[in-house]
Amino acid sequence: MLVPSSLPPKLSETTLLHFPFKTTSFFAFFSSSTSLLTASVPSSFAHLLKQCKSCIKAKLVVTGAFSPSADPTTWSSQVVFWWNNLIKRSVILGHHVTALALFREMLRLNWNPDGYTYPYVLKGCGELQSLLFGESVHAVILTSGLDSNVFVCNGLIAMYGKCGMLGHARQEFDETVVRGIADVISWNSMAAAYVQKDEDRKVLDLFDSMVSSNNFELRPDAVSLVNVLPASASLGAWKRGKQLHGYAIRRCLYEDVFVGNAIVDMYAKCKRLDDANKVFERMEVKDVVSWNALVTAYSQIGQFDEALGLFKRMREEKIELNVVTWSAVIAGYAQRDLGYEALDVFKEMMLSAAEPNVITLVSVLSGCAAIGALLQGKETHCYAIKRMLSLEGRNPEEDLMVINALIDMYAKCKEMKIAQTMFDSIDRRDRNVVTWTVMIGGYAQHGDANDALELFSAMLKYEYFVIPNAYTISCALVACARLSSLKIGRQIHAYVLRQGYEPTMVFVANCLIDMYAKSGDADAARVVFDNMSQRNTVSWTSLMTGYGMHGRGAEALQIFDEMRGAGFPIDGVTFLVVLYACSHSGMVDQGMNYFNNMNGDFGVVPGAEHYACMVDLLGRAGRLDEAMKLIEDMPMEPTSVVWVALLSACRVHKNVDLAEHAAAKLSELESDNDGSYTLMSNIYANARRWKDVAQVRSLMKHSGIRKRPGCSWVQGKKETVTFFVGDRSHPMSEKIYNLLEDLIHRIKAMGYIPETSFALHDVDDEEKGDLLVEHSEKLALAYGILTSAPGVPIRITKNLRVCGDCHTAMTYISKIIEHEIILRDSSRFHHIKNGSCSCRGFW
Repeated sequence: MLVPSSLPPKLSETTLLHFPFKTTSFFAFFSSSTSLLTASVPSSFAHLLKQCKSCIKAKLVVTGAFSPSADPTTWSSQVVFWWNNLIKRSVILGHHVTALALFREMLRLNWNPDGYTYPYVLKGCGELQSLLFGESVHAVILTSGLDSNVFVCNGLIAMYGKCGMLGHARQEFDETVVRGIADVISWNSMAAAYVQKDEDRKVLDLFDSMVSSNNFELRPDAVSLVNVLPASASLGAWKRGKQLHGYAIRRCLYEDVFVGNAIVDMYAKCKRLDDANKVFERMEVKDVVSWNALVTAYSQIGQFDEALGLFKRMREEKIELNVVTWSAVIAGYAQRDLGYEALDVFKEMMLSAAEPNVITLVSVLSGCAAIGALLQGKETHCYAIKRMLSLEGRNPEEDLMVINALIDMYAKCKEMKIAQTMFDSIDRRDRNVVTWTVMIGGYAQHGDANDALELFSAMLKYEYFVIPNAYTISCALVACARLSSLKIGRQIHAYVLRQGYEPTMVFVANCLIDMYAKSGDADAARVVFDNMSQRNTVSWTSLMTGYGMHGRGAEALQIFDEMRGAGFPIDGVTFLVVLYACSHSGMVDQGMNYFNNMNGDFGVVPGAEHYACMVDLLGRAGRLDEAMKLIEDMPMEPTSVVWVALLSACRVHKNVDLAEHAAAKLSELESDNDGSYTLMSNIYANARRWKDVAQVRSLMKHSGIRKRPGCSWVQGKKETVTFFVGDRSHPMSEKIYNLLEDLIHRIKAMGYIPETSFALHDVDDEEKGDLLVEHSEKLALAYGILTSAPGVPIRITKNLRVCGDCHTAMTYISKIIEHEIILRDSSRFHHIKNGSCSCRGFW
């Protein structure tokens, strides 16, 4: 027999008298219905009770009239009846503390509860999750001899289940079964306890035991099915759910709206939307829950047109929309990055007087983040503070969901300081994996990637360390890719292998491919790709992009052919990658062929971005007239990206007239990109048109446009070191400049001639040569040579395009050092070794 372990051996009713529940006021209303006034109750007392205007007066009547001085033999059953009604009414109204206080008062006045008292008292204990009081009540039940009453036993099972004590609940259930007093409610109560703790397999096993008992009186009813169907949904066991569906039809339980809703929800969560829709359409009686199950399911799997169609039907059929309906539609818009539409629906919701919940606010903030709607995000933040975050008794987990969404919104709106402030305001013990992930992701994509990696390291180091999930890992890998941080990327890869992120390996592996490709190791990216058990479209395009960045166009096109052979869909993004690879590999004819046939052979209509790739392809090859002709023949207006591609080609091939035309078009489009002004300034400087250079720089100054300072960073043995033009702040500066002077002297003897056109100042050629030595990529190279062991590649990253003179100088230097130089600039990778570069001049 289950005996409460936390109570003293000789516990009696007096134990309950010391529980700190207030008895000075009661909120339950005593029913004055004449149906409750039975003939066995004296009419004078019933009349007196009906005169009571408050619960307190009713309580005084009961406790005064039926005190121990009254005759217990005459009044005992009637008194308990009225006590039971008081307790029952309190529980029904949700005043559980009052119900327990009434029970304590009942014991204090020496009235004996019966089998109808305890189920409601136990329900109050369960709703309050007051295990200590519940165990005390259990002890009283044992001493009263009511432990064989099935209603009381069912109440105990439910109470222990709601208090999270599944072991106690199961023991009480098993004892009930052994004694042969269990009924359907006993089984359902145990199943509900398992459902509350997400013990889905145990729910299914319990249902099987219930069915296999072959007891007609214990056949599962509608409540049983409503308990077991969500368990099938959680496990994705749609075949098992289909069996339950069949059982419901055989037992004629299908017509119950709650069973129908559970079936629809089960199929929907198992992504069997066709089956869910069939069940839904055949339901004779539907409520808002029926509609919400389908709307939410369609929204979650991305079939938003179907979700929106159902939403419109609900309005047409005048179905009352609740917060679940509104939230599902808002979430669907937000998931498709349709933030403005999400905000419009939210406004309609507010006008309808529906009260948003946590899911609603999180979805609205996600929509704001998708479109960078900072103002609307701040308004939502204010609403959350006034209506949720500042209220007492709030669920801290729900509050954290809202705060996490706010951090994500501010980060994606590039307000990293506000995001960091909100992150810091959360106690370290309260931060969950989502909190860390949104902050790391914000820095990785919209802030300083170094801060993202520092946060990732802190997440694993501190006392309250949180295990990262696949999204966290992906954000950290994005930061590594931005920084070309191969060393840290490899460490994260090792962590992934140790932890075994198998369920989400495709997601993480795609990020690993991208990280290795952008960190200069395309071969490692290919190894990751080859070892993937499953691949998606992103896997193929990531590897193709990597090969394109490294000038390995032939391999990129080979992957494209394999992708087609594997049956993956070819879309506009795929062709962008193909054209990009052709452009960076000088494969002009192949690129033209793909561009001309993408519509006819693949049904992909070229967009402005594809034309920009073609302008870049022709421009890099020096075919500027063809590039201009292509722009003139575009079926849509050329975008700024198209003109920037042409302007960049004019810089390489020194075509001032065409550059001025492209710059004028950019001015018409009001493109205030600092790169465009810099390109034009450089073109004028190369043509020694210094007045025009001054004019461009003056225009930039008056327009508030600042040129990004060029910088390069190189991976050393212990850390990554950053250099700016003419930088002498490093402790090894003297050695760096001495080494550069020696290297320049040696390569001049080999035929190197400084390309002074890249020294964009109106000074003599000798001084220009000195200025060229101070370029950041040369300083980074010298540092790499001084600190790297022979044979180890020197990995340099520059935030802008590499200077033409630096590229030439590095090509010469590679002949006299024992290192491969792997240089990543804003456009591509350059693998320089033994006097040649992988770009072959197409950069």
